[in-house]
Amino acid sequence: MRAIVNSGPGVIEYCDLPQPEPGPGQVRVRTACCGICATDLEMIAGWARTGFPSVPGHEWSGVVDAVGPGVDTGLAGKPCVAENVLKDGGEVGFEHPGGYAEFLLTEAANVRVLPEGLDLATAALIEPLAVAVRGVGRLGAADRRSALVIGDGPVGLLIVALLHAGGVGGVVCLGGRPKRLALAAALGASSVGNYHEAAVPANAAYANVIEASGSASGMTTALACAAPQGKVLVIGDYGNRQDQVNWNAVLLKELTLVGSNASAGAWDEAVRLAVSGTVPLAGLVSKRYPPDQAAEALASVRTSREVVKNLIDWRMTP
Repeated sequence: MRAIVNSGPGVIEYCDLPQPEPGPGQVRVRTACCGICATDLEMIAGWARTGFPSVPGHEWSGVVDAVGPGVDTGLAGKPCVAENVLKDGGEVGFEHPGGYAEFLLTEAANVRVLPEGLDLATAALIEPLAVAVRGVGRLGAADRRSALVIGDGPVGLLIVALLHAGGVGGVVCLGGRPKRLALAAALGASSVGNYHEAAVPANAAYANVIEASGSASGMTTALACAAPQGKVLVIGDYGNRQDQVNWNAVLLKELTLVGSNASAGAWDEAVRLAVSGTVPLAGLVSKRYPPDQAAEALASVRTSREVVKNLIDWRMTP
C-alpha cells in the first residue's frame, strides 16, 4: 500500500509499506479521507509521544475492506469511522498507524457504520466533532442564556454549531481570522469579534465560556468574561506552557473550571449529528489533496490563515 510516513523530525515521505492484515477482533479499513490536524504538525515535527517512523492521521473516514477472526463478516464493505483509542491505550494515528496510509487497522468494536451515500470527505470531520461534543457535554446542564467561544479553529467552530443547535440564546465567537469568523456566523454565532481589531467589552458576562484557542490571552479573556458562578470550559491545547492567570477571578466570581480532552463517549452522538445534518460539516473543508501532495497540504495548514481543514483524499490517488 501507499503511505505518507513521518520518517524523522519534520520529514514526510510518500512511499510503499506492507498492507496490514487484520487480526482477531480487528478490521482493515481502506481510507477514504483524512483530515490534517494541528496535532499532526506537532507529531511530525517530533515529540515525546511517538517516535519515527510513524504514520499519522486520526481524523479519518473509510470503508471496511477486510475483517479478522471473530468479526462479523457483514461489516465488510461498510462505510465507517471509528473511535481511535484501542484496548492497549494507544490510538490510531499516533501509537498505531493512521489515516495517512491507504489502509489502516482498528478494532471492530470501535467502528461506527455510516449510511451509504454520506459524503466521506465531511465524515472525516466526525472525529473533531466528537471532541467538541464531549467538551460541550462536560459543561453539563449549563445555563442556556449566553456563551462565549474563544478560538476560531475547527473545534471552536464546531462548538459554536453545537451550542446554537442546543438552543443557547446568544453565542459569541472571538477569533483572529476573518474567513473563519464568517464561518462561525454561518454556523450559528449571533455575533463575532476579531481580537486583532477590537478589545472584548470590559463588562462582558457570559454564563458559559469556552476557551478553545490554547493561548494565554485566551484564558485571561475567558476568566474575565465569565459571569459570576459561570462555567469555563478549557478545551484548547496549551502544550507545555504554564501561564499566569488571574486566579482571584475564579475565587471571587465562584467560577467552575471544566477541562475536556479527546472524544471518549461522544462518538455515537457525533455520528448522529453529522448524519442528520444538525451540525453541517462541509463548510469546514478548505481543500482536498491527493496523497502525493501531502507536503503541500501540510504546508498550507502551517502557513495559511484562511485554511480551516485540509483533507488528504485517498480516492484521488494517482
